[in-house]
Amino acid sequence: MAEIINISLGLIVFAGLLGSVRFFIGPSPFDRVIALDVLTIISISLIAVIAHFAGRVIYLDIAIVYGLLSFIAVLTISRYMERGL
Repeated sequence: MAEIINISLGLIVFAGLLGSVRFFIGPSPFDRVIALDVLTIISISLIAVIAHFAGRVIYLDIAIVYGLLSFIAVLTISRYMERGL
């Protein structure tokens, strides 16, 4: 079981690096918003793996709240970029 957790952590870190590259290099602000959304999804998956590894269910609640806040933030930023104030 430890090997699966190590492999998943490695893949999460690799995906985080790719998302960070897109966030910093992204040619348009829309690419950066999508990359930010991807990075929050990656961090939510990291929290879920840590919750499984630590055996703490409360971390999953934190991941759910973080996901909801991320969804609201991406919607707000997208509407602002589309329409302005």
